[in-house]
Amino acid sequence: MARRLAVKRFRTALVRPPAHTDWRERMAEAERSMARDFAEARSFSPWRQVRAARRVLLLLLWMLLCAPVQALAIWGMPVFGRRPAVVIARVYHAVNCRIAGLAVRVIGTPANRPGRPVVFVSNHSSWADILVLGGVLEACFVSKAEVGTWPLIRTVARLGRTVFVSRRRTETGRERDELAARLAAGDSIILFPEGTTSDGSRVLPFRSALLGMVETGAAAGGGPLVQPVSLVFDRLDGLPIGRKDRPHFAWYGAMNIADHAWVMLSRRSSRATVLLHPPLDPAAFPSRKALADAAFAAVDSGCAALRQGRPVDAGEWASPTLHHGGPVATPRAA
Repeated sequence: MARRLAVKRFRTALVRPPAHTDWRERMAEAERSMARDFAEARSFSPWRQVRAARRVLLLLLWMLLCAPVQALAIWGMPVFGRRPAVVIARVYHAVNCRIAGLAVRVIGTPANRPGRPVVFVSNHSSWADILVLGGVLEACFVSKAEVGTWPLIRTVARLGRTVFVSRRRTETGRERDELAARLAAGDSIILFPEGTTSDGSRVLPFRSALLGMVETGAAAGGGPLVQPVSLVFDRLDGLPIGRKDRPHFAWYGAMNIADHAWVMLSRRSSRATVLLHPPLDPAAFPSRKALADAAFAAVDSGCAALRQGRPVDAGEWASPTLHHGGPVATPRAA
């Protein structure tokens, strides 16, 4: 009740300021009041440490339960195909989100064209992006080679059939061929074209070199589609978050992943919104640079709308037109 009243008071102060008052001062005061409400809702409590410990234990137990099942599914791929391993990985990540108290809202639908795998390109701000996208999309991740050396995490990543890339020039050709082979075999992949994590308040430019496995123009033929995905963490303990709360989710720079995860798991609840844009046909683009720019425009504009809390109509984003956030050439959607 207190949280609902705080939100209502904040909105009323902005929409209907009293007559003969300075709206700037009124807005500043409303923001200070909201900040006090946030501080009170997130004050330190030993129960948060208990909550974090309980969730870590449940995550470990769930991993121990799923690991042998997933290993068996991967071993049986020549007989049963890729589908069981892909579904088990998606269910594993989805349950991880529930254990972590992370609700996921999905707007739009994943591309599904027979015979055409999908390269999902998304913004990247946190390790929690893996849980969210892994629980929504039936696809394999592309990760930097360093993740393959991290204890425990590397085991989970390999069971999820993650493709590791070193980004060294001498390995570029081999890694591109490996990704192309995955797509040719029918696997969809999840790619973070920013090449690193951001602070959650913006989307970094997409690096077209990371789309090396996608052919554009006439050479694309019936190859994979590219579907932009916007991902924003927009709720914390039931309240909308602002810029000052982004570090709670964003993991970047020299942040320690264990400390960051512990703090995030100690919160009562949080929410992520995944916005699936219309897929793009690489055949409509003259180069990978143009394809990367169009995907960036869609992801950036979608993230901006979600961060600002603007209403997002699923029908609008599911329409067969590309939503542009800037002066980008208009290609046809797939």
